[in-house]
Amino acid sequence: MAAKRGIKKREKGINVTPFVDVLLVVLVIFILTSNATIPGIEVNLPKASASVALEKPQTKAITVDNAGQIFLDAYPVSLAELEERLRTEQAVNPDLPVIVRGDAQVQYARVVEVLDLLRKLELTQVGLVTGKVPG
Repeated sequence: MAAKRGIKKREKGINVTPFVDVLLVVLVIFILTSNATIPGIEVNLPKASASVALEKPQTKAITVDNAGQIFLDAYPVSLAELEERLRTEQAVNPDLPVIVRGDAQVQYARVVEVLDLLRKLELTQVGLVTGKVPG
């Protein structure tokens, strides 16, 4: 008898290749959708019904805590130091995006001082961070 050519003998066992492919796709999706956070100080943010994300890797975060202390990213600074550091960053990146986070209990005048400084430096990409309204 002639042997049939082109017919492969079926292997026993489970083929795990499609399972591994699916897991790798899920891993890639997870990595791409995970949030990159901007370093800063934890504050109690006021709530707003809608907020726009202005988070980019080069974004500078200015935080005013409930005691009125100002932080650039996670480092405490005075208003003069803040101006100096922002001027340095602005020299490298003229379209420097900045976000301002103020604690809900902070005096409004302290946040206005920071916003006045940003206007003085002619920074145009400024965002105010708020928390989401529950519900």
